[in-house]
Amino acid sequence: MAHDPGGLLFVALGLIVVAAGGVWKGRVLRPLSVKRAQAAVIRDRSRNLLRSADMAIAEARRRAARGEPAIVTVGDVTRVACQHYGHVLVEREEAAAALRQRYEAAGCRADCMTDAFD
Repeated sequence: MAHDPGGLLFVALGLIVVAAGGVWKGRVLRPLSVKRAQAAVIRDRSRNLLRSADMAIAEARRRAARGEPAIVTVGDVTRVACQHYGHVLVEREEAAAALRQRYEAAGCRADCMTDAFD
């Protein structure tokens, strides 16, 4: 009975791959660090709050009539954070800090009013 050397080589390589998969099955290359995961959540939340503040400022500017100042509240930031990013619980101080930061960066002193500095 003649055996095809190419076929035997193919079967042998297949068995080696299956054996290697059995040895490495379930092994994680880089285990999840609780510290890194928490840091990522904090960064994402902070970034989302800043974006929420930007969106609230833009929305208030669109709502304002010509010649009137735009009124942006901390409640607007928490509402946007809830609607767009799913943050159910946002502390008032967190939202106020984000709004203050974006308020200053956007140059809102000339055309906006806010309760974030109270």
